[in-house]
Amino acid sequence: MATTTLKLEIVTPAGTVYSEDVEMVTLPGVAGQMGIYPRHVSLMGEMIVRKEGRDVFIATGEGLIEVTGRRVAILTDLAIPADRIDELKAEEARQRAEARLREKLSDEEIASVNGSLARSLAQLRVKRRRQI
Repeated sequence: MATTTLKLEIVTPAGTVYSEDVEMVTLPGVAGQMGIYPRHVSLMGEMIVRKEGRDVFIATGEGLIEVTGRRVAILTDLAIPADRIDELKAEEARQRAEARLREKLSDEEIASVNGSLARSLAQLRVKRRRQI
């Protein structure tokens, strides 16, 4: 009998954010969205998780992904389900980051602020797309 689920684990520095058996995971790729089903070939933003026929949308940051035939493991610095994103806080973070980028900053500070900006934009894209 074919396997109908795969284990999805999402881990951040703060701990495990998600650990469930799911039917499919959709991830962003260079050429668009990529769907991961059970028994997918091994591989290494917005993530869509399907469980029990329902989609869960998660804003993700940078990290690593490991895909095997029966498991998807994600190590990332950000993973927030759309329903837990505080749009006001994300918008304030975006504005702060954009204001900081107008200042005279070192290369390291620019990299850090760009990371903050990317994380807030990811949250806003996921949250706002779900409100349509």
